[in-house]
Amino acid sequence: MTTATPRTKLTTSAMIASFADPGQRTAPAPFGHALAALAEERPEIVGLSADLAKYTDMHVFRDAHPDRFFQMGMAEQVMLGAAAGMAEVGLVPFASTYSVFATRRAYDFLCLDIAEPGLNVNVVGGLPGLTTGYGPSHQATEDLAILRGCPGLTIVDPCDSVDIAAAVPALAEHDGPTYLRLLRGSVPTVLDEYDYRFELGKAAELRTGRDVLLISSGLMTMRALQAAARLEADHVDVAVLHVPTIKPLDREAIVRAARPDRLVLTCENHTVIGGLGEAVGSTLALAGLSTRFGQVGLPDEFLAAGALPTLHDRYGLSTDALVARIRAGLDGHTPWAAEPEPASA
Repeated sequence: MTTATPRTKLTTSAMIASFADPGQRTAPAPFGHALAALAEERPEIVGLSADLAKYTDMHVFRDAHPDRFFQMGMAEQVMLGAAAGMAEVGLVPFASTYSVFATRRAYDFLCLDIAEPGLNVNVVGGLPGLTTGYGPSHQATEDLAILRGCPGLTIVDPCDSVDIAAAVPALAEHDGPTYLRLLRGSVPTVLDEYDYRFELGKAAELRTGRDVLLISSGLMTMRALQAAARLEADHVDVAVLHVPTIKPLDREAIVRAARPDRLVLTCENHTVIGGLGEAVGSTLALAGLSTRFGQVGLPDEFLAAGALPTLHDRYGLSTDALVARIRAGLDGHTPWAAEPEPASA
C-alpha cells in the first residue's frame, strides 16, 4: 500500500486581479470606505449585496454599519427589487454585485422597478469591462451598451480611487437611479496629481496637446495619461479629456476639445460597440465636425480567460498597445478599430 502525496492547492487571482502597475500608488477599497464614511453623516444610506460583499468592497460598509447592510444572496433580481422598495420609503440604497449580473441578469428589474419610477437607487457593478481573467461569464464588456439605452439612468465610469471617493456622495445626492462601474480592491491613485475635481455629468481636460486628443473613461484614463507622458519624450503632444460620466455625456466639452487638426481617439474598457466611442463619434458627427477619429476599445467578441496583463496586451488596453495605436494613427494608418485581415485566396 502506498501513501498518497498531499496535493498542493492551486489558487488563482484571475477573479480579483489588480490592473495597478507594480509600485504604483493605490488606495484600499475606496468605494467601501467612501460609503461607510458617507453613512456616518446620512442615516438613510443602506447597502445591499448579492452574496459578493467581499468582492465589491461592500464588506467595509457592512462591518462599519451592520444594521444597515442587507445580504440578499445569489438573487440579483430580488436585490434590485428590494432596493427599489427601500428607496420608495426614503432610504438611499447602494446595491452591489458583478456588472454581468446587474446588467445581463437583472436588467428588467433595474429598468422597470428602479429607472421607470425614477428612484434613487445606486447600482454598483464590479468587474466592469476587462478587469477579470475569468472569461465571458464574468467579463462585462457590454454593460454600457446595455444600460445607455435605459431612460433616466446616470452612468459613471471612474478612473481611480480619487474619482470613486468623490463619486459616491455625488451619486447619493443625485435624484434618480445611477450605475457605477466599480474598481475594487487596491485601486490606483492617479488624479490627485492633476488639477481635477469630480463633477457628475462633466468631463475634465487633464492635459492639453496639439497633436492628439485622447477622450477616455475608467481605467483607460490612467493608461491615456501614461501614453501621453511616454510620447512626450518623442515630441508628440497628447491631450487627455477624462469623461467619468458616460450618461449624461458632456457633449459640449467634447465638441470644444475636438479639432480637425489633430487625431482624436476614444479609449474605453468596453467593447467598441455601444459605449463611449460610439457616443463620442455621434457627438462629433451631429456637431458637423470633421476630424481623424478612431476607437481604442475591446473587440466585438467574447474574450479569452487568462492573466490580466496578458489580456490587456492582447486586446489593446495596455499602455504599450495604446502608444502603438497612437503612432499608427499619426503615421496615417487607419486609426479606428481594425477589422481582421481577409483570408488570402
